[in-house]
Amino acid sequence: MAIVGDILLLAVGTVALALGARWLVDGASRLAQSAGISPLVVGLTVVAFGTSAPEFAVSIGAALEGQADVSVGNVVGSNVFNIGLVLGGAAVIAPFRVRNVLVRRDAVAMGATTALALAVLADLSIGRLEGALLVGLLVAYLGALFVAARASTADRTAAPAGWDPADDDASAARSRSWVDVGLVLVGLVLVALGGRVLVDAATRLALDAGVSEWLVGVTLVAAGTSLPELATSVVAARRGAVAIVAGNVVGSNVFNLLGVLGVAALIRPLSVDATALLGLAWLLVLTAITTVLLATGRRLTRLEGLTLVALLLVYWGASVLA
Repeated sequence: MAIVGDILLLAVGTVALALGARWLVDGASRLAQSAGISPLVVGLTVVAFGTSAPEFAVSIGAALEGQADVSVGNVVGSNVFNIGLVLGGAAVIAPFRVRNVLVRRDAVAMGATTALALAVLADLSIGRLEGALLVGLLVAYLGALFVAARASTADRTAAPAGWDPADDDASAARSRSWVDVGLVLVGLVLVALGGRVLVDAATRLALDAGVSEWLVGVTLVAAGTSLPELATSVVAARRGAVAIVAGNVVGSNVFNLLGVLGVAALIRPLSVDATALLGLAWLLVLTAITTVLLATGRRLTRLEGLTLVALLLVYWGASVLA
């Protein structure tokens, strides 16, 4: 009966994460877009950080419980999942092109942060000083995006022809904003609670089945916490919102490696199994392949998307056999 209860809790936690992150993203995206921020920057920040909230909640919770392998494994597995199934799956549904700035700045940042995480974990641990370094780099990256957002907003400051301020319904706009704020707050609560329930249930199931915490972190927990990215990107791909899709994956991966790992290490230094290095090495290779695919023609074809999905399946298979 205990196993059945944990399976139910696992399902409840996953649903809470998916709903909470979706409401968080919907509300925050509308609030950001009302300020005139470009879709790419929204995807890299609001949507990416919102959909990464489950990873943040799970990894921080696992770190507090002393489950470092789950904490780090969740980040690595989520990033592989984001590239393989979220980005690759979106390309299979609807092949798309990306902007040059995404390749030159953001894809390079994703690769650099992956290489840095591998270097930091070379001794199988992350101390508080290294965690502070990761968080500091995230702040610097956000600063660069903020500068880009301000420049983008400045280019659109002129009012459109025929626009009349009297046409605006200020009351309705304020009401909509309060609804969005409410969605953000409810989403945050669901994400926090769902993340705790998920990591607790998954860890107990892993121990009962004799499975390592690392394997659970890079597969079951990582896939569960990446559901918001998957759902958001599938919807965006169908609607042709390419900037949101690519920005969501790239921004989420950068946030996971710098923000999630950094904050987790600040709270409690992490020591992991040697398997973590193999996972990060695979993630670095997959990130490099993705960057090359995006750089060639600034597009991702359906065949290239299938390739990324296949690489994810290979990674999962290797993790099971390891």
